[in-house]
Amino acid sequence: MAMQAPKGTKDVTPKESYKWQYIEALAREICEYYGFREVRTPVIEHTELFLRGVGDTTDIVQKEMYTFNDRGGRSITLKPEGTAGAARMFLENGLFNDAQPTKMYYLNCPVFRYDKPQAGRLREHHQFGVEVYGAPRASADAECIRLAMALLTRVGVQNLAVHINSIGCPKCRPAYNDALREYLRGRYGELCEVCKSRFEKNPLRILDCKEEKCKAVCAGAPTILDCLCEECEAHFAELQGCLTGVGVAYTVDPFIVRGLDYYTKTVFEIIAECEGYAGTVCGGGRYDGLMAELGGPSLPGVGFGMGMERLLLVAELSGAQIPAPRRTDVYIAALGEAARAAGFALADELRGQGVITEFDHVGRSFKAQFKYADKLGTRYVAILGEDELAKGCAKLKDMATGEEQMLPLPALASVLKD
Repeated sequence: MAMQAPKGTKDVTPKESYKWQYIEALAREICEYYGFREVRTPVIEHTELFLRGVGDTTDIVQKEMYTFNDRGGRSITLKPEGTAGAARMFLENGLFNDAQPTKMYYLNCPVFRYDKPQAGRLREHHQFGVEVYGAPRASADAECIRLAMALLTRVGVQNLAVHINSIGCPKCRPAYNDALREYLRGRYGELCEVCKSRFEKNPLRILDCKEEKCKAVCAGAPTILDCLCEECEAHFAELQGCLTGVGVAYTVDPFIVRGLDYYTKTVFEIIAECEGYAGTVCGGGRYDGLMAELGGPSLPGVGFGMGMERLLLVAELSGAQIPAPRRTDVYIAALGEAARAAGFALADELRGQGVITEFDHVGRSFKAQFKYADKLGTRYVAILGEDELAKGCAKLKDMATGEEQMLPLPALASVLKD
């Protein structure tokens, strides 16, 4: 049996990579407009980072992390999300000493979760995400949402809906947890086993359960919006005002809680609906307590994560037009060893002047080189044989019209560029 990629992983072939590069270029461009700068963090982190940051009651920590002991006996985890690693990097490198806020993004960040593979959700996937540290106002939350919408719109994803909620803060959430437990206590037996384990320690996570029976139980639950403190109410009102001010329509959805323990106040999801897919393409929110939880100063944070594989899937289903890569400008068809040596040098010279050039490395016949050039979709073929070489010229053939012209080798680059 031939070697295969592990279940839940996917290769990106040369025929597909241009789609990734197109979206990556758009993401970098938009982040630059918004003043975000790129960061890159390790694929592996100490497991404690996720136990403290993500939360030991989350599905990620309990069921989905790839964790192992290295040869030194240290517990290491392949990162299951991007924020904890970015926060660790921010603290370890003392970026909190800089003028705040700090605005960062990561692109093509590998993320590993042991879960059942499905469309747009793999065990290894890649995220585009943004992080803002040191910005307490809700305008930062709105800016993150607006940036995500800008990228999704530029890519061509249609039928987008922004859903927002506030899950309060350590001041007001305990009262809501008590109210939620009181409601759920009477229907405790109807909950799944995982939600029963969450009942005492983290009842808010029950609202995020995907089991249909738990969804039915939670349908009549009290909402946290009725329990927000004055500060959280004001923050949520400011968020809504900022979104309205920049023309972002939104729905207040009290059942968005996100799956990670570090969230406070704002949580949001951007949902896409198209033929073949309906679901979340971006999720994020605010995490004002994360820095302190990791042993750093008390600095607010906000951001989002967006899966690249899911974004590409939804873009394709939405009919988004991703520009094809540039085709080959010229194929150098050389005949004879002397012409091959000259053709190889000519290819190098043309590439140095910005001309996409291909050259035969197989040893094809002259006729076969033309067939291969046609398969590449090249615009021109530069014919270089003994006669052309003796004259210091190449015969340039337009593959669309069949027209040919003899050109001196030094003039070839300027003609092709024109």
